[in-house]
Amino acid sequence: MSKEQDLELVAAIEPVVERLMAEHRERREHWYAHEYVPWEQGRNFRAEPWEESQATLSPEVRTSLVLNLLTEDNLPYYHAEIAAHMPAGSALERWTHLWTAEEAQHSIALRSYLLTSRNCDPRSLENDRLQTMEAGHDTGWRDLAALFVYTSAQELATRVSHRNAGKLADDPVAYDIMGRIATDENHHFLFYRGVAAALLEQEPESMLEAMYRVFSNFSMPGTSIPGFVRRAVDMARAGVYNLRIHHDRVLLPLIRDWGIENLTGLTSRARELQQKVMDLPATVLHKAEVFERRMGISPA
Repeated sequence: MSKEQDLELVAAIEPVVERLMAEHRERREHWYAHEYVPWEQGRNFRAEPWEESQATLSPEVRTSLVLNLLTEDNLPYYHAEIAAHMPAGSALERWTHLWTAEEAQHSIALRSYLLTSRNCDPRSLENDRLQTMEAGHDTGWRDLAALFVYTSAQELATRVSHRNAGKLADDPVAYDIMGRIATDENHHFLFYRGVAAALLEQEPESMLEAMYRVFSNFSMPGTSIPGFVRRAVDMARAGVYNLRIHHDRVLLPLIRDWGIENLTGLTSRARELQQKVMDLPATVLHKAEVFERRMGISPA
């Protein structure tokens, strides 16, 4: 779709966005990172340099938390990419500001926890943060339809990843922090899913085309992170996030929630895209099975 068409769509769904934002404000309970961080565990790194023996979490969980944190650190790029599509004064512009403010607390909580509990190398973490942010981030999605399909999937995927990392951590503090962050991601997911549903009602063919493009090439927003592939494989093997989880807990739920199978009154092109979207889970599941066999992983 063109920029002009995007603007027309934004105007058409303005009442839905206002409603979804009001529901979000009523549903979400604000929280404070400083109330979760174990400050009493903090020690001076100059007086007592970090050593891996000080870490209390398993290497797999530490990798997951650091990768999740570095992903959250790239918030300025996510904001810029989304904000570029939002007309000044629109409800979506106000939502983007609110979303950014809420998301910013996630990196504050995660970094404070990892440093006070000594579950990361502070020098490596800072070097990775600098390199990640210097590299920037660009999803590659230039149209409104693809952007909202991607944010819906990404928020849901992040919710799952954060929750699983917290569950695997043998630490009630990490569990609580990751659970709190995952709850936020779920609130954001519900908003984006609702916006995508409204767009699907307005422009089913464009949205189905965007779903096929995004779901066929989906990746988490962290590919610029140093050692991303190795870290992602470690997370996949640990059961934090992998293709089977993506299939079971992201792709299938979204296709179901948006009622893709039951859409009617479509053009011939839209019906073709509808079938392509419905066929995608089988392709992803096959890739998951191949990965599991290669890695010697038993399906959960």
